[in-house]
Amino acid sequence: MRRLIMPDAGRYEDWATCLREFGDGPMDGSGFEHTPDLSRAVFAAYLQDRSRWADRAIAPPAGWVHCNFYWIVDTSEALLGFLAIRHSLTPHLLEVGGHIGYSVRPSARNRGVASAALELGLEKARELEISPVLLTVKEDNPASRRVIERCGGRYEDSRQGFRRYWCG
Repeated sequence: MRRLIMPDAGRYEDWATCLREFGDGPMDGSGFEHTPDLSRAVFAAYLQDRSRWADRAIAPPAGWVHCNFYWIVDTSEALLGFLAIRHSLTPHLLEVGGHIGYSVRPSARNRGVASAALELGLEKARELEISPVLLTVKEDNPASRRVIERCGGRYEDSRQGFRRYWCG
């Protein structure tokens, strides 16, 4: 069974190990474009920053939106990946970003983790009163496209190399 948890200050080693496994690959939903410095100081700043993004009482920087960040874990509590839910959409996110971004560490792929995480993410989006939910995927990512379609995504169109799907 998979679940989403908030980033946890007591799990620095899990976080660093997971990010190392991504290497230079994309880490959608993590809040990072590339693997950052994996120091404890960066981890502490990461935790503080992620909680600030979710706090609707704190205005996000211009051009950004509130966002809840989660870690994907399994019954053993292993950190399998990341999922982020954006509360609203900027023009850019409407075109190519969507409401939910997620990624699964390479060693956990092809085991249903992404589908389970996206289903959980869609539940969390409903709790946040986000409906419908926009999901986007690069045209050259058939695995993620299958995950989105399995979770009920309805294809709308393609823009700038991204397929756009709506759920809810």
